[in-house]
Amino acid sequence: MIGLLAQLDHGASTGATPWHRASALGKLIVALGLVGLGIFSPSLMLLGVLHGIAWLLVLTSGLPKRVALAAAAYPLLFLVLLVAARWDGTPATVLLLVLRPLTASLTAVWLVGTTPYPDLFAPLSRILPRNAGDGLFLTYRALFSLLARAEDLQQALRLRGGMSGSPRRRLALMGEGLGTLVVHSFERSQSLYSTMLLRGHSGRICGCRHYARMSRADLWVGGAAVALVAASVLLWTSP
Repeated sequence: MIGLLAQLDHGASTGATPWHRASALGKLIVALGLVGLGIFSPSLMLLGVLHGIAWLLVLTSGLPKRVALAAAAYPLLFLVLLVAARWDGTPATVLLLVLRPLTASLTAVWLVGTTPYPDLFAPLSRILPRNAGDGLFLTYRALFSLLARAEDLQQALRLRGGMSGSPRRRLALMGEGLGTLVVHSFERSQSLYSTMLLRGHSGRICGCRHYARMSRADLWVGGAAVALVAASVLLWTSP
């Protein structure tokens, strides 16, 4: 999982497609509209068209196909349980239950893979309370460090024989490893906060405003928005 997130984050910062040059605000609006229509759509035909639009967005984003497919396929495990619990014997129900979360996951992959994280969190910090917005921003960055630390710790335990022995011994070592991660995260947060104070932190992290700066690339975003509106108007009442 950490590898996929890192590759998506790298693609968002280094990509050169029109989606990467478009404003983050416009892409957020399109993503929210696509997910919202996918969730509340009463028409299976409309949902299929929305799913196709989501695929088109991902395929034109410049992301490696393997990375995009792996990231978008994460809901499949939960979909098996959902379909088994709610299936009424009709194929239409299966398609509805499967296409809705897959459309949302594809849209999220497109958005995260084409938008650098400061631009992604900056508009959220204008809507959410300041502490909540800044907390999400810092949590996203700390996630990579903590997951990498956990992988290194797991590999060290395996190389030193820590994963062998009785279940009681393995559980004790896992508990000690978890405690080490907690201490490391606390020390890292203290160090990060001290660094922020030294650099003049004024109480707001996501203070940038270029997330709403428009360019020619936003014509692509406008085209996607027009496609969503046209599909919803034409197919909302379709079977």
